[in-house]
Amino acid sequence: MKTGIKRRKAQVDRADCVACGCCVKVCPVQAIEIVRGVTARVNQDKCVGCGRCAAECPASVIQIREVGA
Repeated sequence: MKTGIKRRKAQVDRADCVACGCCVKVCPVQAIEIVRGVTARVNQDKCVGCGRCAAECPASVIQIREVGA
């Protein structure tokens, strides 16, 4: 039975991501990868929602959002 618990997860605006890799370097659980050299992708199963990637992103294209469980 789901309890409706919400968790924080990172989401990347892929249209504006410059694939600099700053987020990859600071992610403590290796939840982010650069795909084809053009955008970052977050593995939602690994992401712990700590916000380090969003704080480090020079293009401000990563947001931490509440998502349902």
